This record gives sequence, C-alpha cells and structure tokens, in this order.
Amino acid sequence: MSEIPEAYWEMIAPLIERGRVLLEEGESLRPIAFVGSSENRSIGTVVLSTAAGDVQNTSAEEVRRAAYRVGADFVFTIMEAWGLPPDKANKYQAILEQYGSIEASPYAVDLVSFALETRQGSWVAQIEVKPKGISKRKKTFGEPRFRLFAESTEGFAALLPPPMEPSEGSSALH
Repeated sequence: MSEIPEAYWEMIAPLIERGRVLLEEGESLRPIAFVGSSENRSIGTVVLSTAAGDVQNTSAEEVRRAAYRVGADFVFTIMEAWGLPPDKANKYQAILEQYGSIEASPYAVDLVSFALETRQGSWVAQIEVKPKGISKRKKTFGEPRFRLFAESTEGFAALLPPPMEPSEGSSALH
C-alpha cells in the first residue's frame, strides 16, 4: 500500500488546508499532533513542546497517552521545520558542524513537515514554504506529496496504542 487510505485522507485533508490558511494569514504553525479515530470520526489535539530539554521524548509520550485515552487509530503531526535543499542534503553533517544548526546555515529552507502514523503504515511529506505574493509575513505551501515511510522506533514513532479488539459490527478500513 503506497497511498494514504481514503478514510484517513478525508480526516487530514482539512487539517492540511487549515495549516495553509494560517500561514497565508501571516500566522505561524504551532507544532501539533492530531490523535484520532477513523471509526468514530473524532480528532483530539496535542500541542507539541518546543522548550529546551528532552522535547522529542516528552512530546512523544504526551501524544502516546492522548492516543491511548481516545483509542486512536491514527496520529497526524504538522510542524514547521528547517531543511536543506536537495543539492545540500548530502552535506548535512558538515553544515551542522560549521553552523551549529540547519537554521543558522545560509542553506536553510523553511518547510512544513507532515507525518501520518496508522496501523496500515506511516506516511510523511515535507514541502517548502514560499512567500505569498510580496508579503514578508504571509506564506503558503503547495500540495504535499506523501510517501510511505519505513517505520522508525525512535523519537516520534510508535505513537499509537495497541489495537483494540474489533467491536461487533465494525468494518475494515477502506
């Protein structure tokens, strides 16, 4: 399976569009995780911490707890990030050593990063943020192209609780 199942796409497409609208209105995207149930058609939110310290593990644990509480079958994260253009990606380590971070380097590219974790697989997309018109505050991004991603076991991975027993009358996801 290489495409996001339709039931999930229907739930995350409006979230992607809302992120675009916020950027186009001059707002920043707060790093956020949406935990949801495709069966119940419900979504909860967890604002991800960007404070210093053990951010990745702390936020990941908060998402895991929220996903468990709501019996989530998907977690969808949206966050702004810094990346490198394709022609500089292979120099990642050297750039980190020279500048201390990607953001501090002259090669930094402003991105929006999306990740969808489901029981059927995980999909990721990163898309460059561009200025909207001549505004210095307003930005936008095009349509993200998600690709199936091999599961990782560190950081923001394995966020879903163990699957619940199927309820009587529940149907398979299409």
